[in-house]
Amino acid sequence: MTLQQLEYIVAVNHYKHFVKAAEACRVTQPTLSTMVQKLEEELNVQIFDRTKHPIATTAIGQKIVLQAQITLNELGRLNEIVTSEVKSLSGSLKMAVIPTVAPYLIPDFIKNFKKQYAEVALSIVEMRTSFIIEQLFQASLDMAILSTPLKNQELLEIPLYYEKFVAYFSPDYPNKDQVMMAAKMPLDDLWVLQEGHCIRNQVFNFCKKMTSKKSIYEAGSIDTLIKIVDKNGGFTIIPELHLAFLTENQLQNIRMIDNPPAVREISIVIRKDFVKERMINAVADTVKQIIPQNMLDDRLKKFSIKL
Repeated sequence: MTLQQLEYIVAVNHYKHFVKAAEACRVTQPTLSTMVQKLEEELNVQIFDRTKHPIATTAIGQKIVLQAQITLNELGRLNEIVTSEVKSLSGSLKMAVIPTVAPYLIPDFIKNFKKQYAEVALSIVEMRTSFIIEQLFQASLDMAILSTPLKNQELLEIPLYYEKFVAYFSPDYPNKDQVMMAAKMPLDDLWVLQEGHCIRNQVFNFCKKMTSKKSIYEAGSIDTLIKIVDKNGGFTIIPELHLAFLTENQLQNIRMIDNPPAVREISIVIRKDFVKERMINAVADTVKQIIPQNMLDDRLKKFSIKL
C-alpha cells in the first residue's frame, strides 16, 4: 500500500470516473486503474463497483476512502508543520468572494496580500454563493469568503467579521425616522437584489415577511440599487461598509435598522480536508488589516486559526 494509491482512490471516489481522476492526479488512466486494482487485491476487497455509471464506491470502499482521506490530511499537516518552520509562505491560493463583499474587501486585499506574501500565486474570482459551494466541493477553489452560516456539514466556517445592514431611502421619501423597525419595514417600497444574492435572502429573513409587490426591476449590484432609489423613490438595504462609497448628500438618506438589528456574518469557508493552516491565517491577517476593529470577530482579534 502506498500514499499514491490512497490519493488515487480518493480521486476516483470524488470524480466517480477513472479518466477524470487520472487527469486530476496527473497520471495516465491505465496507471491509475492498475494501482487501484492492486490495492483492492492487496486488501482483498472491492473498493469500487465498475459496473455502475457513474462508478460507485462500495460500502467497505467508503470506509477505506474515508480512512485514506484522514491519512492524507495528516500527512498534509505534517508537511505544513515542516514548511512553516523552514520556508516562507508559497504555492497557489484560489479564492472566491461573493459580489456583496468584494467591492469593500478585494482591492485592498490584493494590494496587502501580494505585498506580504509575494511568493503566493493568488487567484480571486467573484461569484454567487451557490456556485462557490459547488466549486469548493470540486476542489476548484481552496477557500472562499462568504456570508454565513451556510448550514452545510461538509464545510468549515471561520468567522471574520460582522457587518450591519442599513436602509437607504430616496431623498423625497416621507416619514424617514432615524431608526427603522425591521418588523414594520414597508416592503412594498423596497428594491432588492436579484435572486441568488445572499443579501436578498437576509433582508427577507430579518423582515420576517416577503413583499407582495411585483418588482419591476431587481438589481445586480448595490450601486445600481442606490441609483434606482435616487431616481424612482422607495428604499433599499445596503451593507455598512458601502457607506464609504456614498456622497455627503446620500449619507443623509441612511437610517439604522433595529428590532431586530440587521447583521450578517462574513467568514472564510473551506472544505474540511483543507490543511494549509498558514494560508488561512495569511488570508485572515490580511482581512484584519482592512476591516474596522469593531467589526472583527473577537476570537480573530486574539488568536490565530487552528485546524
